[in-house]
Amino acid sequence: MLSLIRQSVRRLVRERGFTATVLLTLALCIGANVAIFAVVDAVLLRPLPFPEPDRLVTLRNSYPGAGAPLSGASLPNYFDRRNGAIPGFESVAIVQNSSAIIGETGSPQRVARDRVSPEFLETLGVPLARGRTFTDDELVYANAQVMIITHEFWQTQFNGVNDVLGRTLLVDGQTVEVVGVLPPGFRYLDSEARFLTPYASGEDERTPQSRHSNNHRMVVRLAPGISVESAQKRMDAFNQALLETDPNKELVIDAGFRTIVTSLRADAVRDVRDMLVLLQAGVLALLVIGGVNLVNLLLIRAHGRTKEFAVRQALGAGTGQLSRDVLIETILLALAGGTLGVLGGIFAIDLLSALGTDQLPLGVTIAFDSRVGLVALVGSLMVGVLLAVPVLLLSLKLNLARAISTESRGGTVSRAAQRVRHAFIVVQVALAFTLLCGAGLLGVSLQRVLHNPPGFQPDAVLTARLQLPWESYPNAEKRQAFLERVESEIRAQPGVTHVGFTDGLPFGGDVSDNATVVEGVEPAPGESIRTHFSSFAMGDYWAALGIPVLRGRVLTASDQIEGNRVCVVDQAFVDRYWPDGADPIGRRLALGVHLDDENALRIVGVVGTIKQRDLTDTAPLGSVYLPYPERPRQRIAVAINTVLPAAQFAPSLRRVVAGIDPSLPVDDIRVLNERIEDSLLIRRSPAMLAGIFAGVALLLAAIGTYGVLAYAVGQRRREIGVRMALGALPGQVLRQFLALGSKLLLCGLALGVAGAWATGRAIQSVLFQTEAFHWGVALGTAAVLATVVLLATLLPSQRASRVSPLEALRED
Repeated sequence: MLSLIRQSVRRLVRERGFTATVLLTLALCIGANVAIFAVVDAVLLRPLPFPEPDRLVTLRNSYPGAGAPLSGASLPNYFDRRNGAIPGFESVAIVQNSSAIIGETGSPQRVARDRVSPEFLETLGVPLARGRTFTDDELVYANAQVMIITHEFWQTQFNGVNDVLGRTLLVDGQTVEVVGVLPPGFRYLDSEARFLTPYASGEDERTPQSRHSNNHRMVVRLAPGISVESAQKRMDAFNQALLETDPNKELVIDAGFRTIVTSLRADAVRDVRDMLVLLQAGVLALLVIGGVNLVNLLLIRAHGRTKEFAVRQALGAGTGQLSRDVLIETILLALAGGTLGVLGGIFAIDLLSALGTDQLPLGVTIAFDSRVGLVALVGSLMVGVLLAVPVLLLSLKLNLARAISTESRGGTVSRAAQRVRHAFIVVQVALAFTLLCGAGLLGVSLQRVLHNPPGFQPDAVLTARLQLPWESYPNAEKRQAFLERVESEIRAQPGVTHVGFTDGLPFGGDVSDNATVVEGVEPAPGESIRTHFSSFAMGDYWAALGIPVLRGRVLTASDQIEGNRVCVVDQAFVDRYWPDGADPIGRRLALGVHLDDENALRIVGVVGTIKQRDLTDTAPLGSVYLPYPERPRQRIAVAINTVLPAAQFAPSLRRVVAGIDPSLPVDDIRVLNERIEDSLLIRRSPAMLAGIFAGVALLLAAIGTYGVLAYAVGQRRREIGVRMALGALPGQVLRQFLALGSKLLLCGLALGVAGAWATGRAIQSVLFQTEAFHWGVALGTAAVLATVVLLATLLPSQRASRVSPLEALRED
């Protein structure tokens, strides 16, 4: 076997051009597959880093009739469902991502934290490295000054001291005691929390009236043997029984209320799954195109060795021995190409970080590891075997006498081999057309997203976040006074035109929605009370973002007084409730499910509708903007419009806040347009990658077409010489080969149209306002592909037309 390998290596080294072509093709195709598979494996295939992760599910409340098909879970849900309330639900926990200010005045730092219930770590199956978990007694505010820290936070904040348990840290102005340390590397999905604190709450937050205030994530560990489908049935039965005591029974029934049970992994990756599967399918198609190209090249090479094979058979070599030689060569080529592909894949993985892989769910780090390497090795071996199959089937079933006779006469390859090579060209063209159309659809979709205006002007707006700790700002009056002072001092800075505050910054990830009732408007039969975005707005918020005022006025300083009870709505809200064009100014609404004189808000203005979460929002929920006293949040976003480059104002903002309260850090400082750009990564990056893969496919199709036709010209030189000696004109020979290339092109395009249609249907879920089969994309792709393939056909065709009859016959 070693001698056979050495012979194959020497042969491949002698044929440097052939070997280099094969290795380069394999390196490109396998490298692309390695890079994309590393992402797919990390996000979609690897089990979650918890014991028996298939038993972990998440629960989300759904209200499709109210415009909220997938929401979170509520605090009362947790107390309803815990402690074995639902058979088969072994452990139930809630978690809420949050943040906190740590450190003393003058050196504050904001870090991520998670607020969790006592069962959280038990549900995940994660034991503590040190200390204890939380208790039920710590679910009230008075006893909640305890924390469980990550191993990394222990090392950095507490220098890894052994007596860390019992140590204290100033968190949001309160002294908090360390009671536990998490194991090294612990991370819950995409959370960046440095420590956990108990989810403390008051009795008023746990009442049935708050059962549908879905601001939390709920994770459940199912009992052994309980499937997701079984858990869904048990959840439905539990909800049905609990609904009898729900104070909002009729409303939630009208809204189509249901709690959806989903595996924890599936829920975490639902936004990227389809796109990643699409990319993996694309690079696999690229590998097929490259493989078809190489099969044609190997068949051409094998035909050139016909006499060698025939002579070896005559000397006693069996078909098995010849087959073994071919198989060894293709496997060696595949392993060498796979090695180069792995090196290229490692480099490509690093490049992918620039396309936003750091924002993938689960907090995964994309890297080349033994698992990806094993798949690359197995894949390379499979490629090597598959490349050998056509050669074994077509080139080694030789009739000895006929092979020697054909070789001695300079004969052409068999019609069967010709048909196979032509079929492979058709497949190449079809797959290239399919890939190009798929990339074109993604490009068209992306352009339509980019041309879908957000409804505001994001370029000149600097945004940032502030968290006002309870200890320093225990009531709405103190918080509002702080914001008014910040507003005044920022306005005094050079270049500032407008300053505003909100708790629902668009594309900031924190906008919330609430059920809303409008006075005098009853839901139609079969409909339900709708949910709408709601947030407070203060200062020149609308002017800062460039949101137009359409009717009435916006909220002013005189409205920011408790008891004034006014609000502003957007045009989408108006279109929902007054589609006949009636004037909404002066009408009343309430957040919640009941309206009375105490909670009613009077509409004083209408502003333009903006995109809140995604540029693809085509059916906006509508928005309600409230004065700060109506929603006195501690977590606040500031928006500053400046004539200066927005990013340059960040130091001034920090200086203003530090001058008012040195204990407050300013974090998440970004130009608003950057937030929109981040939301587009899930569309922009796949479109770019698909375009690159399609370009490589186009190149491979051109090379394959050129190679096959150039070989055909070489094999038929004698025939061409005879025909021209008998009177055939060069133009006739040129047209013959152009006709062959055109026929292969048309057959490939015909198959490609079917493939493009199927691909468009398959990726419809990731397209925005783009039909599955786009005629403009299809025609443009056909034109590009036809141009490239016909150019690749023209070169060997011209060579055929220039064959000298005398030289061709003399060679014979």
